[in-house]
Amino acid sequence: MHIRSHRTPPEEAPIRSAAALALGASALLVFGMALAQPHAALQASARGLAVWWEVLFPALFPFFVLSELLLGFGVVHFAGTLLDPLMRPLFRLPGAGGFVVAMGFASGYPVGARLTSRLIDQKLVKPAEGQRLVEITTTSDPIFLIGAVGVGFFGRPEALPVLAIAHYGGAMLLGFLGRWRRDGREFQDAPESLPEGAPEAFTDDSPNGARRPGRGRWKAALEAMRRARQADGRPFGVMLQQAVSSSLGLMVIVGGLVVFFSAALDLLLASGALEFFRHLVAALLHLAGMPQGLYPAFLQGAFEVTLGSRAAAQASGAEGLLPLEDRLAAAAFVLSWAGLSVHAQVAGLMSRVAWRYGRFARFRFLHGIVAAAIAYLVWPFFRPLSSGALAAWLPASPASAGSFVLWPLAMAAGTLIVIALLGGALRLMDRIRPPRA
Repeated sequence: MHIRSHRTPPEEAPIRSAAALALGASALLVFGMALAQPHAALQASARGLAVWWEVLFPALFPFFVLSELLLGFGVVHFAGTLLDPLMRPLFRLPGAGGFVVAMGFASGYPVGARLTSRLIDQKLVKPAEGQRLVEITTTSDPIFLIGAVGVGFFGRPEALPVLAIAHYGGAMLLGFLGRWRRDGREFQDAPESLPEGAPEAFTDDSPNGARRPGRGRWKAALEAMRRARQADGRPFGVMLQQAVSSSLGLMVIVGGLVVFFSAALDLLLASGALEFFRHLVAALLHLAGMPQGLYPAFLQGAFEVTLGSRAAAQASGAEGLLPLEDRLAAAAFVLSWAGLSVHAQVAGLMSRVAWRYGRFARFRFLHGIVAAAIAYLVWPFFRPLSSGALAAWLPASPASAGSFVLWPLAMAAGTLIVIALLGGALRLMDRIRPPRA
């Protein structure tokens, strides 16, 4: 596979050099603290390893394998042809992106990045479209949001709908607003997002059925799926073996990053190296009108989403636990920011294609702010509801939530329904809009 080289603009060279020096100095600092506190580093690494093996591996590995199989069988091409007329007016993305949005929301970070990089490799999306797609789909999975955060950390039924609406709704809202965003200069010479040999299946301007309603579109989708399967050509056994092999390699990378950031955070907290940032975060929270007792959630959530979500649920002040709406807003921010551990996972998966981490990080920060604002806005609608009415929809414990295999399926189906409704509404509005003079 040919990997394109991407030149750094001259005006950005000093910034990248400074960032490289800062990262190198940080790594050297963590290494020195690990030598000085080997027992603390070992304990933190063991906790990170337990999280990877007990939570992340069973949650992510099946989706990694499944995504490779779906690409090999042409299911992504099939879904892309059907969703193209809905995704383009909604997000200015090709139809294959709708499949990635559904899978990303259902399976959580970093599956969206994995699928996006594969679609860019197969030229199903442009690099500029992949940049926006990976920003939208870097979200938590419903099992973690329901089981770990909603039930395990908060233990309050009211937390679930508020967090879900804030987190996923914020991603959809920013994705919709991003359709008007200009692509950077580094994406201007990118190839078109059309799979070789089947352009008519993915462009909305094609005369060969892309605009045909009813059976014409389904026929085009089946034809795109058939062509993709023929182009792949691998027997099922070979495809499964390669999917498992590549997915295991990815899981090892994910596990290594989780262990590293878990150890780094514990060492930095124990050494007091983050004291300046603790005061800075507390001051920013005061300016924003939020309780300063939330600073552990934002500080730990900057590195790792699980620790930050737990700290948000346990945030307290002089009179006990902070108000639930403030803790939910903090948890919504942490889930949407996703932590530097997830950022590193996404960066590793997207390293072979043209993408910009700076844009991704800005989107994550903006997603966190929007999610926190939405949490405050929707909280009054759920506060009057009785806990018993909402508890009937929730599992009794985090363990039972983890075994709820229907939640990812329900999330994927719900995402596709939302895309169909909103995309269809935009297409209808475009058709009934009077022509310009």
